Amino acid sequence: MNETDLKQETEGLRRQIHFHNYRYHVLDAPIISDYEYDQLMERLRRLEKEHPEWITATSPTQRAGAPPSEKFQKTEHPAPILSLSNAFNLEEIVAWYERILKLDARISTADFVVEPKLDGLTVVLHYRQGNFVQGATRGDGSVGEDITANLRTVHSLPLHIPVEKSVLQVPDYLVVRGEALIWLDDFEELNRRLSEAGERTYVNPRNTAAGSLRQLDANITATRPLKLLVYNIVFSEGDVPPTQWETLNYFRELGFPVSDRVQYCKDLDSVLKACEKWVQIRDELPFEVDGVVIKINNLELANDLGYVGKDPRGALAFKFPAREVTTNLREIRVNVGRTGVLTPYAVLEPVEVGGVIVRQATLHNFDFINEKDIREGDRVLVKRAGDVIPYVIGPVVENRTGNEPPYIPPDNCPSCGEVVECIPGEVAWYCVNANCPAQLVRHLEHFVSRGAMDMVGLGIRIGQQIIEAGLVKDLADLYTLKKEDLIQLEGFAEKKAENVLEAIDASRKRPLSRFITALGIRGVGEVMAEDLSRRYPDLDHLSRASLEELEMIEGVGPNIAAAIVDWFHKPANLNLLEKFRAAGVWPVNDQAGGAEPDRLLLSGLTFVLTGTLPTYSRDEAKELIQNSGGKVSSSVSAKTDYLVVGEEAGSKLQKAKQLGVATLDEAGLLAILGKLKID
Repeated sequence: MNETDLKQETEGLRRQIHFHNYRYHVLDAPIISDYEYDQLMERLRRLEKEHPEWITATSPTQRAGAPPSEKFQKTEHPAPILSLSNAFNLEEIVAWYERILKLDARISTADFVVEPKLDGLTVVLHYRQGNFVQGATRGDGSVGEDITANLRTVHSLPLHIPVEKSVLQVPDYLVVRGEALIWLDDFEELNRRLSEAGERTYVNPRNTAAGSLRQLDANITATRPLKLLVYNIVFSEGDVPPTQWETLNYFRELGFPVSDRVQYCKDLDSVLKACEKWVQIRDELPFEVDGVVIKINNLELANDLGYVGKDPRGALAFKFPAREVTTNLREIRVNVGRTGVLTPYAVLEPVEVGGVIVRQATLHNFDFINEKDIREGDRVLVKRAGDVIPYVIGPVVENRTGNEPPYIPPDNCPSCGEVVECIPGEVAWYCVNANCPAQLVRHLEHFVSRGAMDMVGLGIRIGQQIIEAGLVKDLADLYTLKKEDLIQLEGFAEKKAENVLEAIDASRKRPLSRFITALGIRGVGEVMAEDLSRRYPDLDHLSRASLEELEMIEGVGPNIAAAIVDWFHKPANLNLLEKFRAAGVWPVNDQAGGAEPDRLLLSGLTFVLTGTLPTYSRDEAKELIQNSGGKVSSSVSAKTDYLVVGEEAGSKLQKAKQLGVATLDEAGLLAILGKLKID
């Protein structure tokens, strides 16, 4: 590109960024993700660095935010409320360190503090004689919006300091910076209540927090589950701590809420290790973060380093790989699951999310599509968290052209063409054709999975092959496969065929609970299957169970009981069971109904597992608990009896402490059972 083109690109980037700043900071309605915004800013900074003569006073690189909303009175900050420059990998952190080391030799012995980069709304809080007198948004970094009345409704904000326990001297005038945000659990509960009341639900916690604090009616703000965390002193008329680490402890002593996930780092190597770990544990936090902030601990040294434009040199934001981006929804397609459930999914214009190229994302169900008014051709916001399947959050309505028609769910199964049905009271639509080809593939995938019959090496691709070749017409046909059948398939040699057949044969020894799980009865998962296997010695006895009898089992409600009875009353399923019996796949639990004492030792107790245990895998520990009568849940609640804790335990441990839930290590669990791990 020639210089004229580059200058035009620079001006265009400024216009784009100003527009997105306005939507993000003023309207609380962004139409691009943070990642896309960061990319625009990085490109503009590069161009201005190469051509400093092009920098203008109104460039987005020369300011910290956007103009405040006209709805609120303006308030001038006593010191600039600045943003930070970003690093997107460890190499850029090292480059930042080397730059500031050249400016000041003291950096070679500097220590650091690493804090979560909170994804909420920045607030500036003013205290005089220990009383909260004013609160404002960041605005453009120099002037913000006065939202004092709204901030007073946030219960975690101290209206008076010091608290009675504090023996510290509080400055006559103290201004602190913090972040207002909504915890993830609170956000889900808020959306659930709004949905039940027939009101509009929210897309993400950050926008909800920002919108809640910028209501003209503080009574509305008071209904939102807002929380506050503070992290910086903006201005003080009096002595304050000389380091960031001491400042955070100072805040705690005064009664301010401070994140407990802050980490002290003695040198750069410790910082780099901390950042690597943060990428791994980000999903364990109770609130959303999009990175961490690296701060020089010595505040005088940090201040002496000065600024680059409006960015202080003494701190750096390390941004995590993006997990929320916008892209185009090309098409809405429908999958048919193993129970006949029709599940819609989005075909997307490929986009990178968290280091992975995403082409498809879940749309949950047809009610979700209708509620969010998601349409083919929409620009949509997509999120990917950890190993969770990417999902569509909602449409960016402002980007519509008017040519996007509302989505209409299919009347017929996309696999077999049969008319679909909806059970009253459920959101799911079903294909009730037992011979639907798509269901057989999904049934087989579930049947051979690790938590069911555990046929190692027999995945969905091989399943599709043997079904398409006509070798398997139902699940019992797996046990009649021969080596000569498999060798004829593409990609199969003699050894691969032998491995698959060995895995199938080994599955004959699976216990009754696994077999019940593998059958795929609607509503019957691993825990329920374990309960049923303790009550009934085999499938003959279970098939004769009545609705009333099943409902007497803890955890079995009317819908699950009806699904079990219905499954065993279908002729096709009874024929399938007879084929299993003929193939020698008929596990029996001789202890059912009268188990030995240690089998029910944990009966009535609920366990949650977190972290890495020293000798048992997560699945082994889960099976050990279930085989002894206990239940294993995925989340900690007031109903949890024990949290089994391993190394690198996450937020579950913190929640257990808050709820007073007892904790055990692996040795403690084995002590309860009177067992030892025997290799």
